[in-house]
Amino acid sequence: MATKRGRRGGKRAKKGPFGRLALFYRQIIAELRKVVWPTRGQLSTYTSVVIVFVLIMIGIVTVIDYGFNNAIKYVFG
Repeated sequence: MATKRGRRGGKRAKKGPFGRLALFYRQIIAELRKVVWPTRGQLSTYTSVVIVFVLIMIGIVTVIDYGFNNAIKYVFG
């Protein structure tokens, strides 16, 4: 069984730290090109849905906090 001893680590062994850094950034750019970016309409819809959801959650937490506050005042005077 013959093994190659001269080559270790694939692409990373041949390049220095700057070559590896350049490879890293090229891979980042390649992955960002694969992303399906939302259109302006989708983005505004998603943003409004998130804002409405956060406002609803703020309302729920406020009501629960107010109820607990009154219950604690009732129990402990």
